[in-house]
Amino acid sequence: MIGGADLTSKFALDVQGVSQLKLEAKQSSPEALKAAAQQFEAVFMNMLMKSMREASPQDGMFDSEQTRMYTAMLDQQLTQKLASRGIGLADMMVRQLSRTLNAPGVDGASSDGTTPAGLPLNPPQKGMELNAPPLRVQAPGEVPAPSPATQTVAPIATRSGDNPPHVDAFVQKLLPHARAASASSGIPASFMMGQAALETGWGRNEIRGADGQNSHNLFGIKAGGSWKGRTVDIVTTEYVNGKPQKQVDTFRAYDSYADAFRDYANLLRGNARYQNAIAQGQDAAGFAQGLQQAGYATDPGYAQKLMGVIRMVETT
Repeated sequence: MIGGADLTSKFALDVQGVSQLKLEAKQSSPEALKAAAQQFEAVFMNMLMKSMREASPQDGMFDSEQTRMYTAMLDQQLTQKLASRGIGLADMMVRQLSRTLNAPGVDGASSDGTTPAGLPLNPPQKGMELNAPPLRVQAPGEVPAPSPATQTVAPIATRSGDNPPHVDAFVQKLLPHARAASASSGIPASFMMGQAALETGWGRNEIRGADGQNSHNLFGIKAGGSWKGRTVDIVTTEYVNGKPQKQVDTFRAYDSYADAFRDYANLLRGNARYQNAIAQGQDAAGFAQGLQQAGYATDPGYAQKLMGVIRMVETT
């Protein structure tokens, strides 16, 4: 019945389809909820696309208000199509809102004064007090000397059920390694987990060698001249003057995920150009922007993507 309200395969500016979705939503049907969640996911993806466009150079020969308008329309249609496959956000919303709609007393409390099942209220958690060395600028090649200091590391909630299974599995598998690296470096575990998730697509696109062997490189760290360990060569997408280009790069390979987290933390703390990023403390936005400004990645939208993934990790 609701098949007509599936807007992901229609023209993005089809107001008639939106009106039909609004009509079906009044009946609170599961199909309408799913369609609305997909539309929200499309809007979210379009916002990401818009941010990436704004971060790209826009002073070309053929750049004008007209080309920007048609590019925006193309992006709307593209994100509408991508939302039909989804990135997991719509599924998460459907699961959460389904519990809310099916719970008694959704206006805030049930008749017996209890909290509705669809609106879980988690008490605030205090940060864990961990010993970590102070954040300071290191000279190139200098090994940071350990010194005791108290650093509040943001805890990562372990509320499962709201995310796709592969997301929960990724977090549960790597969280102990992130916490161990956080304890020795002072970098919040959620920040490291967020970057590992972004670089590997929640573990589904890890760097592997030609023989299929896992490199355990969760952070896309390339192998420079100073690297003496194993390496892996893969084809990557780099942004040159705002335009994506394919090229072959050599990356570091590790024996374990624990080694990857330790090397990542050492890289950030031991390189002066990343000091502004790790000096942001618990500020995820400052950390992400600091990494992009330091040239960690060439993607012009890297900071925005990283902020979004970190927030998702912190609520997982």
